[in-house]
Amino acid sequence: MRLRDLPSISAVLATPAASAPLDRHGRAATTDAIRAVLTEARVALLAGGDTVPDAEAVAALALTRLEDASRSNLRPLFNLTGTVLHTNLGRALLAPEAMEAALAAMGAPVALEFDLDSGKRGERDDHVRALVCELTGAEDATVVNNNAAAVLLALNTLAKGRDAIVSRGELIEIGGAFRMPDIMAQAGARLVEVGTTNRTHAKDYKGALTAETGVILKVHTSNYRIQGFTKEVLAPELAEIAHGAGVPLLNDLGSGTLVDLSTHGLKREPTVREAVAEGADLVTFSGDKLLGGPQAGFIVGRRDLVAAVNRNPMKRALRVDKVRLAAIEATLKLYRDPDRLAQRLPTLALLSRPRAEIEAQAQCLAPILAQALGDGYTVEVYDCASQIGSGALPLDTLPSAGLAVRAGGGALTQLAATFRALSRPIIGRIEDGCLVLDLRCLRDEAAFVATLAELPRP
Repeated sequence: MRLRDLPSISAVLATPAASAPLDRHGRAATTDAIRAVLTEARVALLAGGDTVPDAEAVAALALTRLEDASRSNLRPLFNLTGTVLHTNLGRALLAPEAMEAALAAMGAPVALEFDLDSGKRGERDDHVRALVCELTGAEDATVVNNNAAAVLLALNTLAKGRDAIVSRGELIEIGGAFRMPDIMAQAGARLVEVGTTNRTHAKDYKGALTAETGVILKVHTSNYRIQGFTKEVLAPELAEIAHGAGVPLLNDLGSGTLVDLSTHGLKREPTVREAVAEGADLVTFSGDKLLGGPQAGFIVGRRDLVAAVNRNPMKRALRVDKVRLAAIEATLKLYRDPDRLAQRLPTLALLSRPRAEIEAQAQCLAPILAQALGDGYTVEVYDCASQIGSGALPLDTLPSAGLAVRAGGGALTQLAATFRALSRPIIGRIEDGCLVLDLRCLRDEAAFVATLAELPRP
């Protein structure tokens, strides 16, 4: 029995190796970690082990334990899934201008709800209202914490205790089994479904209008498409029906865009400006999807209706803070320079990245990855298809290239787990019997190569 040879806690704390955990984590946490390491060593010796760590080794093990415990679960990772706007991985990357603005707002008082001209209380929406109106053509605008909140708030304002008419084919479900009918119910609106799953006509909307109608809702089916024998009532005609009955039209674009994506080589999606021009009284859309900013939900449209939305007590519960407002404002300002938008906005830069550029990157990285993995694996350049994600253009993909790793048995599942355990996790996808690393979203090759060096030596 060699228990007496274990160093004391005070002896470990006195070693040079203990200075690092003491400086980074404090005396209390370091002492607890040392005690835990010594307890494990004592248990191992009682079980028949013969290894007695010295004080320096105990301090090093305590530091490792503390570093692992303090590592954030929100640490950066490599999104090599092929989905650019990946909901589970944080969606849009912010532009440097947005990050700088957010950082500045974090570290100092700002005039969030203070009018510097009058010296009186101001409105936080004023920081982005004019910009949003400029970019969308709307009379007025407000912002909340995400698009689901925008729809909830708009419906609660327009149709609480009243009917909300919507096509059965537009009753969408978004991520996490979150359904439009549930949002409508929580908003206090009575759902009135019209048409069928694949065909809805103007007469269906007209036949559902009553004195109890509070709103007609149009939902852009951004995360699926119904094809074949289909019929929908387009927004301009639906606006005529709504206005003829004295009822507002609410158009939820979901993953809304402020620019024509076709000018950047992508398939066209309806823009917010178009939805406003087509007669919608209110339009809702996201900030952290195609717009490329932080998580937010926008409500734009008629001045009187936006004012009513802002008077709703729910608005305060759904508002955004100073940090997000700063990032939103900086992101929106990038749209004033459309000629350089694809270079300055990370989302658009990744979506419009040429396949030839991605393939050249794959050719360069393939031998590096192969060497890091060793003889048990094969690595080859792989033709693949990326997708936008977050419900945008669900049937359309982007030609891309990546690295395909092949191995026998269950080695791929284990390799994927090993990649996820790295200090900067590497997230790919398994398909066609290989682990695919789609390189469309790989912006920092040097960091990727450095992370590969952490893999166990082959």
